[in-house]
Amino acid sequence: MLVKVHGSAVFGVEATTIVVEVNIDKGVGYHLVGLPDNAVRESSYRISAALKNINYKLPGKKIIINMAPADIRKEGAAYDLPIAVGILAASNQIESENIEDYVIMGELSLDGSLQPIKGALPIAIKAREEGFKNFILPKQNVKEAAIVNDINVFGVDNIVEVIEHFNKNKELEPTVLNTREEFYKQIDFPEFDFADVKGQESIKRCMEIAAAGGHNIILIGPPGSGKTMLAKRLPSILPPMTLHEALETTKIHSVVGKVKKSGLMNQRPFRSPHHTVSDVALVGGGQYPQPGEISLAHNGVLFLDELPEFKRSVLEVMRQPLEDREVTISRARFTVNYPSSFMLVASMNPSPSGYFNDGSSPVVSSPAEMQRYLGKVSGPLLDRIDIHIEVTPVPFDKLSDDRKGESSVEIRKRVTKAREIQSVRFNGLESIHYNAQMNVKQIREYCKLSDDSKLLLKNAMEKLNLSARAYDRILKVSRTIADLSGEENIKSNHITEAIQYRSLDREGWLG
Repeated sequence: MLVKVHGSAVFGVEATTIVVEVNIDKGVGYHLVGLPDNAVRESSYRISAALKNINYKLPGKKIIINMAPADIRKEGAAYDLPIAVGILAASNQIESENIEDYVIMGELSLDGSLQPIKGALPIAIKAREEGFKNFILPKQNVKEAAIVNDINVFGVDNIVEVIEHFNKNKELEPTVLNTREEFYKQIDFPEFDFADVKGQESIKRCMEIAAAGGHNIILIGPPGSGKTMLAKRLPSILPPMTLHEALETTKIHSVVGKVKKSGLMNQRPFRSPHHTVSDVALVGGGQYPQPGEISLAHNGVLFLDELPEFKRSVLEVMRQPLEDREVTISRARFTVNYPSSFMLVASMNPSPSGYFNDGSSPVVSSPAEMQRYLGKVSGPLLDRIDIHIEVTPVPFDKLSDDRKGESSVEIRKRVTKAREIQSVRFNGLESIHYNAQMNVKQIREYCKLSDDSKLLLKNAMEKLNLSARAYDRILKVSRTIADLSGEENIKSNHITEAIQYRSLDREGWLG
């Protein structure tokens, strides 16, 4: 008897429907075809033990299982459940009347219980697109998949519940989730608040500008000056995610199995990989491609602490994603794209000792050591960072001051207002939502300068020997500063402030 059960495979952040065809005929044997990996091949052992432990069994006949399309690689243990259901249906141990109306995924334990799977959200989205009305998966993933409406999502703990459902002994209850209600459960009081930061008013201003325009920023300062503390508080002043952004971000985290039990992610991600991270772990890839840290930071913040300590090869592979805001991973048989629109926040010491130009420091770095240390970060990468700012240690009188600083909630109001101005400005442009995303065409259109501003910028360009890319960065930052001030046109003071945020371009830093 031939039975077809539907499953799904995830490539990149998109799913592809897989048809598990199970045929049972005279003879003996178990044959699994259709490009399965080792985890899928081993499913026969898990399925056999699980069925035996719930008082069912593999039929003692010839079982042929084809996973179509046969040219797509099938990987992971999540195909255990559709294969097991197909075998039970083909051997008449369960009813198969409506089985083709379901997408079924789940990893079996030897006692018949189910383990969580990866990619539940993109699978549910694809199932709805292709007209499926029902999706059975492990209960641990049910909230994640229930984000998708117009499809019945059934969470189960054990394969016994699936068998009873198809045999109509005890029907499963679909999980209903109010997506908008879950999304609007925002945290009003963030864990890391700028109110806790003592002093550092100029740095807070930089962080506000960076958040308002989505600009990349690097913090340069000695150990203990507060670089990491400031970076951790940046997500608290970013505008709340839109529902579309939340779905995009949740899909990426779903693919790697890192979605929290609440289902929809409504807080912007903050990723902080260690400096020993490999280029594949940072950007994504591998034999079976997976998203890396920069994609997991999509719509959020990627923080690289002690930037020169990262391997240069790791940093260089970030250059293309920083420009294109997506990662393309190519293999012989397929190509996958991962979105990676993130804010890069980096920090570094100004010298190997950490105390550049500090006469009170007992450790002084030689010019050769300085050049070697700063040379670990390439000029092209630094050019892609809009704001460079020096962070100085906080004096004792500021540290001992009991008064609270301005809260993240108040700063976020100004940031959100500036983002709303940009949203109106770029309305109708599909790939541009805030100032940092502007290309040359938009910069020329929206960053027009008066004659005085042009002269000011010309002098700065010549004196600091800035690149053409740095010129564009200054204009983008100036546009954001004007937006925060509610100004329609960029003025000289906006240009002046933006130029101050190119610390690493000044004489005495990079040679």
